[in-house]
This record gives sequence, C-alpha cells and structure tokens, in this order.
Amino acid sequence: MLTHKTDLAGDGTLDRYAAEFNKTYPNVHVKFEAISDYEGAVKIRMNSDNYGDVLMIPAAVPVNDYPKFFAPLDTQANLDQKYRFIDKGTVDGQVYGVAINGNATGIVYNKQVWQQAGIAEWPKTFDEFRADLRAIKAKTGATPLYTIYHEGWPMTAWQSYLGSTSCDTKANDNLATDTAPWAAGKELARIDGLLYDVVHDGLVETDPTTTAWDAAKSQIATGKTGTLMLASWAISQMQAAAKVAGNDPANIGFMPWPAQTGGHYCALISPDYLQGVSIHSKHKEAARAWLDWFVDKSTYAQDQSLLPTLRSGPLPATLQAYQGAGVQFVELSQARNAQVSKIDNESEIGLNKPDYRQHIVDLARGAAGGGLEAYFGELNRKWAAAIKSAGS
Repeated sequence: MLTHKTDLAGDGTLDRYAAEFNKTYPNVHVKFEAISDYEGAVKIRMNSDNYGDVLMIPAAVPVNDYPKFFAPLDTQANLDQKYRFIDKGTVDGQVYGVAINGNATGIVYNKQVWQQAGIAEWPKTFDEFRADLRAIKAKTGATPLYTIYHEGWPMTAWQSYLGSTSCDTKANDNLATDTAPWAAGKELARIDGLLYDVVHDGLVETDPTTTAWDAAKSQIATGKTGTLMLASWAISQMQAAAKVAGNDPANIGFMPWPAQTGGHYCALISPDYLQGVSIHSKHKEAARAWLDWFVDKSTYAQDQSLLPTLRSGPLPATLQAYQGAGVQFVELSQARNAQVSKIDNESEIGLNKPDYRQHIVDLARGAAGGGLEAYFGELNRKWAAAIKSAGS
C-alpha cells in the first residue's frame, strides 16, 4: 500500500491497523510504503506498471483517467448507499476510488483560552466572533488568532468556508456565472472581509511573515494561541501536540464557522484522498479486502478525529459536539467545478492559492498600498473578464 501518511507509518499506527486486519485475513500480508513527496513521486511512478496494489489516488490524475489505472470496485448506485463522496471516484457509473475519510470545515480552538476569556458559547455571527477574539486579547495572554501566513498553504483554508455562511450546496458552482463574487454582501466578500477585519483589529500574530506550522501547533497546544482556521483534519495533530507539551489534549476543540442560516450552523464536508486498487495488481482480491476493511472496520477516522466515509460510521468525539449542536453537514456540488477552475486560472486570482489572501492580510496590516474595497473591485473585474474569456 502506497501512503502519504508518513507519520502514521513511522510511529507504527498503520502496522497496528494491519495487525487488526490480519485477525480477519491472516493470510494477507500488508506492506506500507510511505512517501513524503507523495503527489510528485507517485505521479511519476504511475508511468510504469509498478505503483503498489492499493494506493491513494494522486490529485493530479484526472478523474476520467481512473479506468486506465484502477480496477473497478462496484457501481455508483450500490456504493453510494453505503459511503459518502462516491461521486468523486466515479466514471460512467463505475466507482474506482473510495475516500479514506472526510473532512469537515470549522475552526480549531483552545477551549481553556476561550473559557479564560469568559466565552461560554460558540459565536453565531462574524460580529460575535470578532468580539470573542477581542475578549481573548484583553483577558488572556494568548494571541487570539494565528494566521500561519508565512507557510502559505494555511491561508487557502479560508476558501474552504465558501458555502458555510450561506449553507448553499451550489456556492462553488455559482462562481461560474457570477461576474462580481466580491460585491458587498456576497459570500466571498464576507469571508475575505472577516480575514481583513481580524488582522486590521490586531487580533492575529504581531508579524505574520515569521509564522510557522510547528509554532502554530505548539502555541495552540500550550494556550499561547486561541484559534486556528483549519478543518477537522488538523484536530488530531493539535491534540498530539498538546500531549507532547504535557497539556490535556481535550483542551483542543472544534467549532463551526461563525454564521447561521435558519438558526443552524453549516459545515462543509469533503473527501480526503481516495483509495484505489491498481489495475496492474496481481493481488486484487487481497487489495480489495484491505480497502474495504480499512474504510468499513478500522478505527482510523475515529482515532484521527475525522469524518468517516462509511455513512453509518460513528462520529469522533470532536464532531459529536457538532451533532449535538445541530450543525448540518453540507456537501458542495462540483457540477461546474471544471468551469470555475478554468475561470480562476484565466483570472490569475488563485482561489485555492495563498497569494491573494496573503495580499488581504498585507492590506489589513498596512504592508501593502490600497484598500480592501478597491481590491475587491479589482478581483471582480478580473473574474468578470475571465468569465467572458472562458465562454461561460
């Protein structure tokens, strides 16, 4: 099995799952090959016939090419009843990949810091969220929100909140025809406006250009930071960091995006890597047994505080809090994703790249000239021109 989980391979976690698997399938030997540069290395390796028996399907492989590389698992109609995210691995009604887990959007926070600031409930509005961050700054010694600006990729997490404010499954699809997504009151304007406001209000680290990922983990683990804008995949990492620091991992919590529609929060859910069985594997039956067992029977999703792919699978404790609060899971439609991606490329904005939101941070902290309203106008002009150029 080729895996990107170098940490879980290194600490013996994957071997422990294999040992559990062997209680049911004693004659199947599972060998893990953990690859640090997974995307780059496996994409090249797939030019040969030797890319493992089971593997995480690289994001660079176009969905329509799945039948060239992976064995069919079952029909979409059958597997969709059992698993989430089946459409992501389906070509012409046949499924070639099943997600190892799902992620839910939200905000990782240190419960103790928020409690010390006198905050008893999750914020329901942007104004409440900003007020809570101000309370953290005033009443604790913690940095209210850590942007992790310098690393770049954490800034892209803000794009993942598109749809959380509106609870609209077509929030992404709508970008294919909306010539002014950053107009006042629209969702992207509100998301980016919140980012600008928290930075402008001095509620983030003093110098975002020096922030680092390891520091982010350490600081939220030790209560020096109150909040990180990261999805559910990050929870287990922050809890592990708390344990290493000698603090209670239970202090790491997860709250929904601070907006409600119809009296409830919405959290977007999306798949992590899909697992597939190589079409060249000489052990397809054994490989399929492992794939099925890992998604159906292993405790991986619960152990890592992740959304299980199995629809009937139990939610981890951190997401049970979502369930108890009536947070609704929303899966964005991807019907027009290819068109949106084309427009995004034409516009050179980069919705899923860090640069444009780093620029918003720079505007807010006075490190770049101009204002937010003017920048939104520039983004709208670029997007509208790209829609016209792309032929939407």
